Parts: sequence; structure tokens; C-alpha cells
Amino acid sequence: MLQQILHDMYIDPELLAELSGRSRQVEAGEMRFSPLFCWYNQSSWGAIVQSQGWRDARCEAASDKHIQWLLGEDGEVWVWIMGEGPGDKPYEEISEELIAEKARLQAQREAEELWRQKEAEITKKFRDALANEKARIMAEKWKVEMEDRKAAKVLEERIHEEFKRKEEEERKRGEEQIRRQEEQRARELYWTLKQAQLQSQASEKEEREWEEQLRRSKAADEERRRRAQRARDEYRRLSLRAIQKGTVAGLSFMLQELGQTHEQEARLYHHFPSPGPLLPLAMPVRTWERPLRPVSREIIVRWFKEEQLPRQAGFERNTKAIAPWFHGIISREDAEDLLENMTEGAFLVRVSEKIWGYTLSYRLQKGFKHFLVDASGDFYSFLGVDPSRHATLTDLIDFHKEEIITVSGGELLQEPCGQRDSPPDYHLLFE
Repeated sequence: MLQQILHDMYIDPELLAELSGRSRQVEAGEMRFSPLFCWYNQSSWGAIVQSQGWRDARCEAASDKHIQWLLGEDGEVWVWIMGEGPGDKPYEEISEELIAEKARLQAQREAEELWRQKEAEITKKFRDALANEKARIMAEKWKVEMEDRKAAKVLEERIHEEFKRKEEEERKRGEEQIRRQEEQRARELYWTLKQAQLQSQASEKEEREWEEQLRRSKAADEERRRRAQRARDEYRRLSLRAIQKGTVAGLSFMLQELGQTHEQEARLYHHFPSPGPLLPLAMPVRTWERPLRPVSREIIVRWFKEEQLPRQAGFERNTKAIAPWFHGIISREDAEDLLENMTEGAFLVRVSEKIWGYTLSYRLQKGFKHFLVDASGDFYSFLGVDPSRHATLTDLIDFHKEEIITVSGGELLQEPCGQRDSPPDYHLLFE
């Protein structure tokens, strides 16, 4: 299962939810050091070095100058990832702030330009008006007379003050109008930039999804071709063996092992006539093909009856008695309800609905843990936790009654949790 996850570089969210915290760390660590991840890091670093005009120390091993990397407390190269360091803001918040700041600065520059134009218009308007008024006053006859010069001066000052007051009022109205236009423009620019960013992200997501679908389709086609080639090679090998033995009965038995149909056997008998009476079929033709993952309870029951019962899964060692810790297809909530009133170390094993295998539910002092047990191959092992492989499910349980499951948790299987209802929850598996 781990190899399939590393090969696809993808894990089902529902399957990931079944893994413990330690399991997720192991899966992430394996994917981080995969060839694809390393290639991506090297390519990204090369692009940064070329764009910034830096020199890569790996390419200048023969030079006298070199780069000394800053090391962290663990002795490894110190790396800071924006948005993941202590106290860093999330990437989404930083992106929002950058877009808002960019929109604000552009709107401010446009507002300043508008204000310079408006101020020039206001200054010119009142300067011309004042000059015209002065010319009119000077043209009046009464201003030529000596006795009225003082009155004319007072009148001129009063008119000047009036024009100055009106100019200030006009200036304030212009400033308020420019400010409102600046705010409106900032909002418009923000939404324009935001929509452009969302469209770019949507386009990148669609492209990644299309590439992933294409990759999976190619992988599926390649797997089908390999299976077909293996089947043809095996068929030729078995045919040669049957011809060498000189009997068609042996070929019939080997074809049944491969799951061939009766029509294929009839065609072979037609080409290779038997020297004597045909032997009875040694075993029934197998038509069961396991899906990639469980899709229904009926499929899980069939898988258990055809693949697990012959391996004595769920039975006590060397007996026909069902183990007290074994349960059927029950949910996580039901398992925790059964373990609720038990002490730390209590456990049960239930048939999983997520993978071809089981889930071991374990009672902690406060809370529960759930470990996936992979049974898709010829052995039983914890998925992503313990690399130990066991021939039977009972061997795995007995082993961890003496050996802990994880070093960090120190889980040791102690008291099995049995059935509470009648009939037991596993009765469909043994009908």
C-alpha cells in the first residue's frame, strides 16, 4: 500500500483520515524524499539561482570561492519557508495584503494626478476672476477721486477676502471629491486584481487535474498491457509443459489454476486429443477479481470468505474458535463505544471499509487510536507504522502483546474487547 502511494504521489483523504498522526508523518517523509520531490526542489533552486544572478556552489567546486550555508540546531541546512515559520502570516493573508496595498498605491497615484489638475483649474479660475474685478474697480470714476481712495481700498480688501473664502471652499470640495474618487478607484482595482488572481489559480488547478488524469490513464493502460503480456507468456509456458508431459489432463489442471474458462479448455482438447478418458476437474474455476479498493459491504464479505477464511483470519491459533478480539464490519464510532468503559491497553480488531485489511482500535488513558492493518498481500502488517510482516492476523496480535506498536506511543495489547450484542457483529462473515 505504501509503495502504491509513493508511486501515485496521491493518497485518498478518507484513507488519510484513518491514519494516526505518526503514520501521516511517515507517509509525508517518504514522499518528501521521493525522486519527483527532489527533482522539483532542484529545478526550483536552479531557476532561482539563474534569475537572481547567483552562483551555485555545487558548480564551482574547483574554484577558490565557495558558499557556506547557514546551519540550524540539527546540523542541517537552515531553510525558511514563507508562511510556515513561527509567527509567519498564512500565505493567503499575505497575498490579500499585497493585492490591497498594490491597489491602494495605484489609486493614490491617480488621485494625486487628478488633484494637481484640479488645483491648477481652481487657481487659474480665481486669479482671472480677481484680475477682472480689479480692472472693473479701477475703471470706476469714483476710484479716481482722492477722497474715495480709502473706501476703495477697504472695498478691494473685502472683495479679496470674499474671493479667498470662496476659493478655500472650492478647494475643500475638490479635495473631498478627489478623495471619494480615490477610494472608489482603489476598490475597483482591488477586485480587478483579485479576479485575475482567482482566474490564474483556477487555470493552474485545471491544468494540474488534467495532467494527473492523463498520467493515471497512461499508467492504467501500461498496467493492462503488462498483465496481458504476462498472461500470454504464462499460457505459452503451460502449453509447452503440457505437450512435454504428453497429457491434456495436466494442462486442464494448470488452466484452472489460472482461472481459464471451460470454452478455452474445450479448444485445447480439440487441438490436443487425449489418449484416454478425461480426469475430473481438480478444483472449481476461480472468477473472483478483487477491485482496487472496497466499494460495498457485499464485496468486503466476499473478500473475507474467499481470501481470509482459508488463512484462518479472526480465529484463535490452531483452533476453530473465533478470537475474542475479532469484530465484523463496524464503524470507528461503534469501536470507540465498545472500548469506552475499558482500561488502557484494551483493543479490538474490526474489518476495514477503507482498505483490504483491518483496523486495530486501541484504548488510551484518554482517547483512542486506530491502526490500519494491510492484508492485501500474503502477509499482515501495520500500514505506515511497523514494517514487521506476519503470516497470520493472530501472529500480528500475539507479537504486539509483548512488543510495543510505536516507540512514541508505547502501545501494548493487553485486554481484548469482545462482543456486546447478539448475534455478534461478525455473523455475516461466517454464514
